[in-house]
Amino acid sequence: MYRAVVFLRQLEPRTGRTANEVISFALWPIAVMTVLHRVVVKAVNGNITDDFRPVYNAALAFLNGRPVYTANFDWVDPHYLYPPSGTLLMAPIAVIDPEKSRWLFIIANAVAILFALYLLLRMFGLGLNSIAAPILLLGTFSSETVTNTLVFTNINGLVLLGEIGFLILLMKRKDLWSGAAIGLTFAVKPILAPLLLLPLVQGRWKVFVTAIGIPLILTAVAWPLSADPMDFVRHTMPYLMESRDYFNSAIVGNGKYYGLPTAMIYALRGAFAAIVLASLWLLYRYYRHDELFFLVTTSGVLLTASWLLGSLGQMYYSMMLFPLLMSVVLKNSVMRNWPAWLAVYGFMSYDSWLSSRFMEAGRSAEYMKTTLGWSLILLVIFGVLAVRYITARREGRLDQGIDPAFLLEPGEKQPDDPLAPEGPEQPGVEPTPAKT
Repeated sequence: MYRAVVFLRQLEPRTGRTANEVISFALWPIAVMTVLHRVVVKAVNGNITDDFRPVYNAALAFLNGRPVYTANFDWVDPHYLYPPSGTLLMAPIAVIDPEKSRWLFIIANAVAILFALYLLLRMFGLGLNSIAAPILLLGTFSSETVTNTLVFTNINGLVLLGEIGFLILLMKRKDLWSGAAIGLTFAVKPILAPLLLLPLVQGRWKVFVTAIGIPLILTAVAWPLSADPMDFVRHTMPYLMESRDYFNSAIVGNGKYYGLPTAMIYALRGAFAAIVLASLWLLYRYYRHDELFFLVTTSGVLLTASWLLGSLGQMYYSMMLFPLLMSVVLKNSVMRNWPAWLAVYGFMSYDSWLSSRFMEAGRSAEYMKTTLGWSLILLVIFGVLAVRYITARREGRLDQGIDPAFLLEPGEKQPDDPLAPEGPEQPGVEPTPAKT
């Protein structure tokens, strides 16, 4: 009887005694119920946009020795675009019937996202008892990128796990495993390819052995097993290189949709390319020894630039920016200002701006919000870094880095930060050298 009472007391709801506890107690049930709603209701219900069906059909055709790359690109329905290596990895989903297979795929992506978020917390030295945990869980599963990844049933959740694994293993100096994590994503889709610049500038050549080797090996295995592997080269790759004017939030996509002059489109891409290059130079020159900040901020710049300036950018790609957003817990983060989070609203919000009353303005806001959000976040990062550089140069302390002066004064007491890491080091991550 006594043991039963003790057990029941452990389940008894506690009353929050601090602001952090109150916020945490309030957000956890909301976050958990949001996760369940997105997975059990929204995702299972599905949508007219179905990214899973063409993948299932391609996997079924692959297992039965039939042609895979037969899509008619004159239609705007979702197409099967994965290379033979991706087809090989996706083939097991067609072993069972499509409905159960889709449910399992939704669960696999949801679990991958949850595990990736946990690893993201640990990467920043935070745990499940941190106030950041329910905030992160609620924010991510309320976003367009996670919601539509589950509803459309695509593989982005697993790609996110590969990205977080790549970054963590890179910081742990496990280069071959880091390359393996990102290499598996390359076998399906090369969306994370810009991140290879990170080990390149660090001279971490072992990363490339597995990052390139794994997709090559999988391609070598899949090629003779495919009925039409050359059709991926002849039929699908030319389509992937095109800049379409629908479902495309890249500058070139929206530019074509609204009929902008070609010269203006190139000018916009050129201007943002210059901003990106300047940001990357400042990050490498002054932050490469602050490894966590350098990796997550640089990865955000590289990925956003690849979608905004490339041939295709879709809103739910923004899931790969979670490490950049999570960097807000760092005291020198570029995300600690309101314009940054206005940008986040643009490329993360699930709100629809289509209006039956203001049709033209609502349609423009809906179609442009992702493009404007990506553009603004690049402008914010460049602006923060540029102002820090100019200020440090004016004050004659460039040799100490370009962090704000108050972060460089060890004797100055800093205000309590409820989102701050639990300890001086990130768990499982080698401490990085302090700036001098």
